[in-house]
Amino acid sequence: MSTLPGLCRLRNLEVLDISCNRLWGPLPTCLCNMTSLRALDVQNNNFSGTIPSSLLYNLKSLEYVVFSGNAFEGSLSLASLADNSNLAVFHLVDNYNRLEVNTEEPTWFPSFQLKRFGLSNCVLNKDANGVIPNFLKEQHDLTNVQFSHNGMRGNFPNWLLVNNENLARFDLAGNNLSGAFDLPSKLNLGSMHWFDVSTNVIEGELPPWIGSILPNLEYLNLSNNLLRGRIPPLMGYMKLLGTLDLSNNDFSGEIPETLTKDCTSLLILKLSSNKLEGQILPRYANLTRLQVLNLHSNRFTGNISPSLLNSSILSVLDVSNNFLSGTLPNWIADQPLSGLMLSGNLLRGPLPLSFCNLTILERLDLSNNTFGPNIPPCAMFIMMKYLHLANDGIVGHFPEFLSEVSSIVSLDLRYNALSGEIPKWIGSLRNLKVLLLQGNNFEGSIPLDLCMLKNMSMLDLSNNNLSGKIPSCLKDLTFGGYMMPILYVKVWIEYWELHDYKIKFSFVYLYKESESNMDALEEVNFVTKRRLESYKGNILKLMSGMDLSQNSLTGFVPPEVGYLSELLALNLSHNHLTGPIPETFSNLKNVESLDLSYNSLIGPIPLQLTDLYTLSDFSVAHNNLSGKTPDQIKQFGTFDEASYEGNPLLCGPPLKSCGGSNQDPGTLPSFNHTREDDSWREAFLWSFAGSYVVAFFGVVLFLYINSYYQYVLFELVRKLIPSFPR
Repeated sequence: MSTLPGLCRLRNLEVLDISCNRLWGPLPTCLCNMTSLRALDVQNNNFSGTIPSSLLYNLKSLEYVVFSGNAFEGSLSLASLADNSNLAVFHLVDNYNRLEVNTEEPTWFPSFQLKRFGLSNCVLNKDANGVIPNFLKEQHDLTNVQFSHNGMRGNFPNWLLVNNENLARFDLAGNNLSGAFDLPSKLNLGSMHWFDVSTNVIEGELPPWIGSILPNLEYLNLSNNLLRGRIPPLMGYMKLLGTLDLSNNDFSGEIPETLTKDCTSLLILKLSSNKLEGQILPRYANLTRLQVLNLHSNRFTGNISPSLLNSSILSVLDVSNNFLSGTLPNWIADQPLSGLMLSGNLLRGPLPLSFCNLTILERLDLSNNTFGPNIPPCAMFIMMKYLHLANDGIVGHFPEFLSEVSSIVSLDLRYNALSGEIPKWIGSLRNLKVLLLQGNNFEGSIPLDLCMLKNMSMLDLSNNNLSGKIPSCLKDLTFGGYMMPILYVKVWIEYWELHDYKIKFSFVYLYKESESNMDALEEVNFVTKRRLESYKGNILKLMSGMDLSQNSLTGFVPPEVGYLSELLALNLSHNHLTGPIPETFSNLKNVESLDLSYNSLIGPIPLQLTDLYTLSDFSVAHNNLSGKTPDQIKQFGTFDEASYEGNPLLCGPPLKSCGGSNQDPGTLPSFNHTREDDSWREAFLWSFAGSYVVAFFGVVLFLYINSYYQYVLFELVRKLIPSFPR
């Protein structure tokens, strides 16, 4: 619906709420004539175009304005609000960064005192270097501020907190704010329950008195900054704190005992990617309500702390990439864990039998430890989606218990000592999107059952002992990227009373990945462009690749592989593949990395490959290719000699000249023989050599037996060569 019929006739309307519909197109211009409007809510539609400044300028009775969750474009000057003396609520959040908002030109002075102000996902003050709006310095009644993801610059605005001690929500996440995190010691923010300044460049230490300034805080997020020093013990004063996220900073020292003993309301504790040390939780930790504990990438040592036993409803435990040692304790199975991440430690096996009781696990990562050589035969992970057991010293055949795990999405068994064949039942894992088997001893052929995995996005069978031909049915795999489900979450709902009306005010609707959502935690390592890359979050959703390198695969490269048009990376190198490069490879329109090196491929390089505009890494080195290299145009102008070396019959830039500046591949000596020609020539040469050897030895034997013919032969030679002795 693009218009709102009849609105223009409602001149005396005071409240207009058309939120959460499917309205589209520009805002109706007739709204400018509704001068009695006190509340206007158009959020969560698909309105586009500009927000007319005349709309805000004409409607001087407005008290409540919400434009959030649309697709507005162009520019908007908030100076048009200057004379709206009754304005208390203004929200324009989640607008996809299409709208430029200017608060600084021309110079203006507000006649209003705002209660709630939200401006996010816009381009703020583009011509003023993204400065913090100056008009906010005149605001003293704010209870709710959201200024996230605007590219805002400048020092951390502690004056906003000093001027508005009744603030309940303070959100400046995702900007470029810098300077020290300075909070005056006498500040009293007892009303504050939500504080988020994550993903900025704020530096320095946290003030020791932060807990006494914010005693009623429920949500604190300071992640992704440059904060350092120790975590203040007075954080233990925040007894209502439910979520604490200090990850991706430079904090050091141990976790304060007061934090884990007194903050008994904590549900989510994220301290990952710092320099914290000591035990993962202090001895007397009393986090009885804790559900998510994320401490990865620190310097914690010792065993897995038994103080976790007090957190009896723990759902996610991530202590990967630390220096933990010892074995996995038996009591770990007493926790209702859906996610257990222990990778990159010094932990060892064997895994306890109680491990089999973790039946509701969705994500398990034991990689880069020494939990092998075996997985307990009783393992029964019926809800497993993400399983990572890379580099764990596991031996034997492909784990049989996985045949019952139909929910599996990502399976990483790289760099173990697994052997035997890839089982045929692999095709029954219909939800499998990532299969990583690199660096094992698997043998036999690639099972045709792999072609049943229609949702595949990353397949790595490299560095094994696989033989036989590449199945042509691999074309049935979509390789369309790793699509992760995302939860649609309404994270804040309030009500704004407007005299006799109660108007719904949704603070923000957004797509948000739940902290305990296993899909959001998934991370996949895959070799592309000759280096190991890590993919997670939005990047993981886009990645797709197939790596069959370093095996003993034979035969022609199936032309059908060229129809995997969504592939970003394809590696068939270090095999025994023969025949020509399929011309169908020109259909790999999204491929960025293509490696066919170290095979026995013959014939010319298809000139159509120059149409692969996304290609940035290319190698056909060390084959038996012939003819002229592709013209050095487009991306092929960036490939040097290393991409083609080891092909003696290949010529043209950047290799040796083909012998004529204008010579075309058709005038070059023909090297375009088929494998059948090679086989015939080889058979002829062997038969000729065999016949020659048989004839020679036959004559020698005949002369040796018959002395008369020996005499005749010598006389003949003496007559032909006079100097021959008698």
